[in-house]
Amino acid sequence: MRRVAPALDRRRGQPSRPALRRRRPARSGGRGGVPAPAAAPATLTRDVDTAADPKGDRTMKFGLHSVNLHTCSHPDAAARFARAAEGGGFESLWVADHVVLPDPPVPGRPMAPDQRLLDPIVALTFLAAHTSRILLATGVIILPQRQALVLAKQLASLDVLSNGRLIFGLGVGWCEPEMRSVGVSFADRGRIADDYLAAMRAVWTQAKPSYRGPFVSFEGVQAMPRPVQQPTPPIVVGGRTAPAFRRAVTQGHGWYGFGLDVAETQKFVASLRDAGKKHSRPAELGRLEISVTPPGFELPDKAMVDAYAAAGVDRLVVRPRPDMDAAVLERFAAEAGRALGLKAA
Repeated sequence: MRRVAPALDRRRGQPSRPALRRRRPARSGGRGGVPAPAAAPATLTRDVDTAADPKGDRTMKFGLHSVNLHTCSHPDAAARFARAAEGGGFESLWVADHVVLPDPPVPGRPMAPDQRLLDPIVALTFLAAHTSRILLATGVIILPQRQALVLAKQLASLDVLSNGRLIFGLGVGWCEPEMRSVGVSFADRGRIADDYLAAMRAVWTQAKPSYRGPFVSFEGVQAMPRPVQQPTPPIVVGGRTAPAFRRAVTQGHGWYGFGLDVAETQKFVASLRDAGKKHSRPAELGRLEISVTPPGFELPDKAMVDAYAAAGVDRLVVRPRPDMDAAVLERFAAEAGRALGLKAA
């Protein structure tokens, strides 16, 4: 059972985050020049590795989201918050992505047109310079809006500059006005994302990169340096649709759900398992890691953490309140780490 302290003034320890594993280069030879790993039935985290963990217990990981929003869109606040999070024992920092926001806003969507939101890759590069161990995650990049080779170059550079700390979270997007503004077909966004991801894998892994797809093609090029994490940084797929579940099962190291309560999480994990029965999962991807951001801004207590864990979650990515100033954010990161039983660095 995961042990999580219920109060802010109580310190509990947990094992330190293990050193980052470097992935071995993949073989080449798949469709479009993409590596073609051996396939196996898709499995989720709690379906495998029981020999190494006979009781089925896993330590819940904790991340912090919105580190490029609100107060964290200011450099001093972002740096202070990131350092406090790392010192407090958090495993990862997560950032959001929108190039533009619709004005007036889309009904039912919370982000205001004047929301301060830094570019995710620029923000994570800044945070990398102010930290040394904490992982840096895009949660999530809207993949169809980013040219595939440009994004591959940016993410590889970030992985190098952070010494292999990148988690590449991606989604296909929901905001039609935003996509229209950047010249992307909203109807084709899923097909574009699949094509771009395959192209990015090719340029990251092939000795002589080449790729031919419906939306991007190239040959006779190189893009150095490659990511530190080989063959690719961890790929986390966001989304709540059947294509997103298929994408996570067949192409992702993990799946990410934003703003989900326990019941919703259970439903979507079941959908991922169903997708795993329909689609082959490349063996090299290993078990599918489940990350979730709960709704609201409250710090989860022990009962909530245990409920998410029972639903199949490996990582909870919590959000600070948007009205916190720099000093309060700094205290929040430190106190939240103690409350969650994290080992301070």
